Amino acid sequence: MKHLHESIVHLLELSNKERIDRIRNDHWIGYSRAKHITDKLEDLLTYPKKLRMPNLLIVGDTNNGKTLLVHRFFTKHKPQITEADNKFSADVIYMQAPTKPEEKRFYNSLLDVLCIPYRANDRVETKQRQVISLLRTIGAKMLIIDEIHHVLAGNIAAQRIFLNTIKYLSNELQIVIVCVGIIDAFNVMNSDPQLANRFEPAVLPKWHMNEEYLRLLASFEYTLPLKHQSDLTNEVLALKILSMSEGTIGEISTILKAAAVSVIKDGSESITKNTLDNLDYTSPSERKRRHELLR
Repeated sequence: MKHLHESIVHLLELSNKERIDRIRNDHWIGYSRAKHITDKLEDLLTYPKKLRMPNLLIVGDTNNGKTLLVHRFFTKHKPQITEADNKFSADVIYMQAPTKPEEKRFYNSLLDVLCIPYRANDRVETKQRQVISLLRTIGAKMLIIDEIHHVLAGNIAAQRIFLNTIKYLSNELQIVIVCVGIIDAFNVMNSDPQLANRFEPAVLPKWHMNEEYLRLLASFEYTLPLKHQSDLTNEVLALKILSMSEGTIGEISTILKAAAVSVIKDGSESITKNTLDNLDYTSPSERKRRHELLR
């Protein structure tokens, strides 16, 4: 079973259903750009407090691995409760930006992820004090805000207030802010020159036919519990997967998982071009086109 990692071989002894369940779960496939950004996050987490803290803006196309990357980092640094004094601490806080750029919604969302009760009708100033006091108490060093492009759902005035809220938290608490979003997030940050200067951009680009992409496919094959080799790095298969996925890692993963499930069910246990040709899959651009037709 040279086509499989040694930690995967034992999965071949499972039933088809168990293998399919395993395939459908989320699995981390490392690659150089993701490792670079993860290393950057680790470095920022140990940054000493100062008046102007460095921040990071992680951007990429939809379904290109941004959320999985930051959530994996957050899970590694998940909150802790010390047994000695039952004290709660959290170096990293992860949240999603509210669907509308409103200061009160932002504080509510932050309190929700921390499981802290609050009064819905409290004034913004009250919620702000509550959040600042709490983050100081738990020793937060980094706040990750996913889906930051939601800020664009508001008018210019609302966007400015929301961005000022983020800037205030960074200044007041001297913590690192990491914002995550699609390419439109650049427009969010560039609307405020001060924020644009504070947030270093980190881009997750689309995949292209190169050595890095072929290594990615080899890593996928190494972890898919199939009984026979598929040779995903073969030029025909690699180009087919790249074309279908339109270059995002989330779509590549979706295609390969669906293909692996298909060949387990039909007993062939190997992904071929015929497997991909007959896959029940719709490309991102085609899904978008169909959605627009229904509007």
